[in-house]
Order: sequence, then structure tokens, then C-alpha cells
Amino acid sequence: MLSKINNIYHEYSPKFWLVVGVSFIDRIGGTMLFPFFSLYITWKFDVGMTQAGIVLGIFSAFGMVGNFIGGALTDKFGRRNLIIIGLVFSALSTLALGSVNELSALYSLAVVVGLLSNIAGPAHQAMIADILPEEQRAEGFGVLRVVANLSWIIGPSIGGFVANRSYFALFVTDAVISSVVAILFYFLISETKPEVSEEAESESMLQTFKGYWIVIKNMPYMAFITAAILMGLVYQQMYNSLSVYLRDNHSIAPQGYGFLMSTSAITVILLQFWTTRKIKLRAPFTMMALGAFFYAIGFTMFGLDPLKAFYASFMLYSWEISLSGTFIWFMSAVIIITIGEMIIMPVSQALAANFAPEDMRGRYMAIFSLAWTIPATFGPWMAGKILDNKSYNPNMLWYLGGIICLVSVMGFYALHLKLGGQKRFAATPASDRSAVESAD
Repeated sequence: MLSKINNIYHEYSPKFWLVVGVSFIDRIGGTMLFPFFSLYITWKFDVGMTQAGIVLGIFSAFGMVGNFIGGALTDKFGRRNLIIIGLVFSALSTLALGSVNELSALYSLAVVVGLLSNIAGPAHQAMIADILPEEQRAEGFGVLRVVANLSWIIGPSIGGFVANRSYFALFVTDAVISSVVAILFYFLISETKPEVSEEAESESMLQTFKGYWIVIKNMPYMAFITAAILMGLVYQQMYNSLSVYLRDNHSIAPQGYGFLMSTSAITVILLQFWTTRKIKLRAPFTMMALGAFFYAIGFTMFGLDPLKAFYASFMLYSWEISLSGTFIWFMSAVIIITIGEMIIMPVSQALAANFAPEDMRGRYMAIFSLAWTIPATFGPWMAGKILDNKSYNPNMLWYLGGIICLVSVMGFYALHLKLGGQKRFAATPASDRSAVESAD
């Protein structure tokens, strides 16, 4: 086990591990705050989830704009300085969010913070794509997935401890972490932007923004983004609507939902490396179709309850553990969805990077961000139209989700039929694949 970890470590450059380590520290700060932000809004301003949802929607909507600006700035000026500026702004904006006392002021602040806090997003992804050669990208993004899930186990635990004493201390802690990460980036990580032609170097900022039209005219890439958005609208429900659905329709408490999310995170930590190694040499669009198919199965399962009458109880050391058949069924659904997620997340990021010319990575990654910003903006509202309407069966949300995921499956497979012959989108030949897999 240790030798395998050592082998994985030596497969990547020191700069990659520096970026991974620094990103891990930054993600701990974010995961300390994010899970408690809605609780903070409802507590401090004495409002319901509707108002909190509006604030979160503003963040997401203006975050899309910030991503577009950041993508152009990344291609024009580079990655490193933009990331540092983003971290400094993140620290300042976090303190501002913790200090505001009027809900109307929070709405206005959400516009500014949503716009500027996402500017560095494309720079982060472009930097990873710069560092990793094409054949290592899927696995490298898989490493980042493991790090992200580790932070989700550590961050909320620390955040809950701090929030119980002072919400403002939570904001201060996140701001301090962002500042420390900015300092580490400044001293440890150099610029990774590839050399560009004199023509590209001399283009104006307006011409750089006009480059988005080139991305949008890339029809196969936009088809890939569209299929990813459809799939993302369903995936987003696991982090927004599922907790409400489980509480209202199956009497599963928030702690039960939290256990399901922990199950997902632990599954990623244990299996992401193995999964990515198994799929890295396969045709990427077929892997996207496979992952979306797992989504279709898992999300449809939330609308079913065949184990309702089953009940299990067992002893774990001195504790008695009791699980209903319903909870076991939903835990199985989460694991199936997580398997799909372990396939989709690294492969989709690698695909976006492989579509992009070197001098346009920032803008391609900015468009790729639509795959989660559009679902984050509209997904909860669309689900609410079903869950809040008493004349609808709430299970319809999950049946529709399964159908939408199957549409994505067909979209990804159609892209494989169209683009799978190109080297950057093709599977590794079987003979080469066997040699690499035996080496792993």
C-alpha cells in the first residue's frame, strides 16, 4: 500500500503536489464555512430558506459572470497572480460577509463577492492543465477529487466546533486561511502559462474577450457542455433538495443525511485512485456516458422504497447500530451515484482541458464552469417547483432526474461516435492498455 502511494507521488512533478497541498489548505477553509452559511443567514437575519436561497442564487448567478471574466484574464495575464489576487479578495470578502448587519446589504454584497470570488476559478484549472501532460490529466484531476473530499471530512468538523462558539470566528478563520494560502502561492508556486505566439501576446483585452466566440462556435465542445449541464441539474439535487425530500417524505433527520454525505466522501477517498487508474486509458466520452448511467440508476432509486419493511440492528463494540431498509436503500443509491461521480469528475475536467488550445485554456475552463454554475443557480428552484407543489408526487423529481441523465448518456455516446477517432478522445489501444495496467 505504502509503495503504491510512493509510486503515485513520484509519477507527478513537485509543482503539481505543491498546488495540490496548497489547494487542500484552501479547501479546508472553504468547507469550514460553506455548510454553515445558510444556517448563519437564517440565524443572523431571522429569515427563512427562501431568502437564504435568494442570496445563494445571487452568488451563483454572478459567479458565472466572474468565471467568464476570469477565463479571459487567465489567458491574457497568466494564472499565478490571478489566483493570488483571488485569494486576497476571498479573505477580505469573507470578513465583509461576517460583518454585514442588514439583509439588503448582504444582497448587494453577494453581487460583488459572487462576481469577484470566482475570477480565479479558471486560473486554478488552467494551472493544473498546464502542469500535467495530456495522458495524466484524468488521474491528476482524480487526485484533486480525493483532496477535495478529505477537506469535506475535516473542514465541517472544525467549522461546527468554531460555529458553536462564534459565527464571526468562523469567517475570521476562513479569511486567515485564505491569506496564508495566498502567501504560500506567492513564495512557492511559479507561473505556468505556456509561451504564446507574438500575435496572441499582442492582442487587446477586447480581442481576448472576443475569443469566447471561438469557444462558443466549437459545436462539439458546446454539445459536451450541454450534456454536462443536464446531468449537473440532477446531480445538484443531492446537495440541495435531497435533505428536504428525505426529511419530509421519509422522516430521515439531518444527521441521517449527513451520514449519507459522509458515506459518499469516504467512498471517494477509498476508491478514487483505483477508479481513475481503471478508466484513464478508456475512451473518455464512453466513460462520461457510463458515469451518467450510474447517475440515472442512483437518482431514480431515491424515488423507490422496496426495502421499507426491512429493519436491521447490530452491535459495533458497545454501540447498537440500527438501520431501516429505507436508509440502506438510499445509502446504496448514494454509493452508486458516487461511483458515477468518481468517473465523471476527473474525466470531464480532463476532456475540457483536451478540447482547449494552450492559449485559450482559461476561456475553455470558464465555459466548462457552466456545467455546475447553471445547475447550482437553477437546479434548486426547478426542484422546488415539484417538491412544493402538493398536487405532484415528490418521487417524480427523481424519475425525471433519471430520464434527464439518460439523455446525457445518449449525448456523451453520440460525441464518442463523432469524436472518438481523434487521438485526444480515443481509447488507448488494447495492447498498450494491458502493458500500462500490468505496470500499475
